[in-house]
Amino acid sequence: AAALQRLREVFDIEELPPDVLPRKKPPQFMVDLFNKVADANGITRAPGLLEGDVVRSFEDRVHVDQDRFYFDISAMEKGEQMLKAEFRVFKLKRTHASRRSDVKHFCKVEVYELLESGSKPQKKHLIASRLLSLYSEGWEVFNVTQTVSKWVGNSSSNHGFLITTTRVFNNRIEHNLVKFAKSQGALQESRNAILVLFTNSNKRRSSSSMSPAKNDASHVPRETQIIESSNASISRRPRAAAIPSAKSQVTACHRRELYVDFRAIGWSGWIIYPSGYNAFYCRGSCLFPLGESLNATNHATVQSIVHTLKLSQDVSTPCCVPDELKSLNLLYFDDKENVVLKNYKDMVATRCGCH
Repeated sequence: AAALQRLREVFDIEELPPDVLPRKKPPQFMVDLFNKVADANGITRAPGLLEGDVVRSFEDRVHVDQDRFYFDISAMEKGEQMLKAEFRVFKLKRTHASRRSDVKHFCKVEVYELLESGSKPQKKHLIASRLLSLYSEGWEVFNVTQTVSKWVGNSSSNHGFLITTTRVFNNRIEHNLVKFAKSQGALQESRNAILVLFTNSNKRRSSSSMSPAKNDASHVPRETQIIESSNASISRRPRAAAIPSAKSQVTACHRRELYVDFRAIGWSGWIIYPSGYNAFYCRGSCLFPLGESLNATNHATVQSIVHTLKLSQDVSTPCCVPDELKSLNLLYFDDKENVVLKNYKDMVATRCGCH
């Protein structure tokens, strides 16, 4: 129990989310974003692909009113720094074309912040406007960073968004010519409006100026050794120099498999991707002479020499530890059933060395 509690801390999970899979489906945008920044095992493809280290998506909670949208963003954590907010709505194609469709087939779409609640709020503030074709279909994305930043600071000011569509034709204003998808049935569920927040958690910080050799070996969590692969990789690194025959049976420092299976831990009901990942770990000896393949620091080389020459009884051999680590990405449902993409630094050992 203590190990699993510590694992929750590593993954920054305060409350274990309920099992919602496969009943609930994540927004396609979040799935596509995960695939863009991570491979199938959740390992980050390249640094800098994600803005911040957390992306939160919130689904529209208004199902009756066609033009109003409300998002409960209370899942934001204290100290979380918001970088960008996007309001994403799916514009539906206008089904019946007007007889004058060749004339002015564009309409003006305006997004407002509602300044009061109630069934028919009057006070509103214009955030964005643009011209759209009446007959196109697809996602429209509005930058609402300033508005949502205010909501994060004062949740009582969040009354949601209002979208209006107008067209001037023959000096007459026509309203609500365009509809946006609402979650009414399976077909439109994947097109439901979402609010996407890109944030910095201000947690799990590891100094980027730190050279890999100085990285603390403890960055690969000990709890992940709950499920160690029985098919451990034996791909040993070749020794650069001949080792005395008495020590020839000792395995040199190398990387071995350490698969963390979220199903075995009991987390598969809310983690969307990946189903598990290979954290790897380092094992083996760092005996003199340390070859180039052991990625030894100068300090470790001197330490191995002192140990070999028995110049000090207290000096042991250098340690076989990860000296290069990559980050892991998780796509999951939080305890309020919002879909979150989170990046965790220093979770996968990509190289081992003697330090």
